[in-house]
Amino acid sequence: MSDFRDLEVWKEAHALTLEIYKVTNKLPKSEQFVLISQIRRAAISVESNIAEGEGRYGKADRLRFFVDSRASIKEVQTQLLIIKDLYKTVSEETLGLFDRYEILIKKLNSLINYRRKYN
Repeated sequence: MSDFRDLEVWKEAHALTLEIYKVTNKLPKSEQFVLISQIRRAAISVESNIAEGEGRYGKADRLRFFVDSRASIKEVQTQLLIIKDLYKTVSEETLGLFDRYEILIKKLNSLINYRRKYN
């Protein structure tokens, strides 16, 4: 068990959460309690589940949190597509974030596969 902050997947998830906050700051106030709140919670969930999984002692527990993080990535991506379709002013940014989350999920899958074999 290491410090979760040393994991590249956590670092990238954290950076993406900060980007989600920047993009959602550009959305109308009418979305504050709907899309903004939902996507921010999902983005936070991605990195939080990675951190919590890294803090678990049992292999099954660790993997369960990593898999939950992967599911949260899909939730974020879905919400990014909704934002892209509703708010053209941030569509390029949302597509860029979508692609970065695709890369993150591949890295997370690699971590899951590695931990299944060796930890």
